Amino acid sequence: MPQPYRFSKTVFSKINDDLVKFLREARTKAGLTQVEAAKKLGCRQTFISKIECGERRIDVVEFVVMMRAYGTDPSHFLNKLKL
Repeated sequence: MPQPYRFSKTVFSKINDDLVKFLREARTKAGLTQVEAAKKLGCRQTFISKIECGERRIDVVEFVVMMRAYGTDPSHFLNKLKL
């Protein structure tokens, strides 16, 4: 029987690790440094860094905005996601 889905401690989950890796790869494939991505998104470089280090979670709206800024279809990651 599959494990029930839980919200607790998702920041330490494999899925979150995969998300962080995907975000970092999408940014680098776009040819952007963290500083350049931050300027494009209108935020600080530390915001990008904290996300990419797994220190800060993002919501679905932030995810979509980041993917669009990186020229990546957000559904690409969601289709690859294995729960």
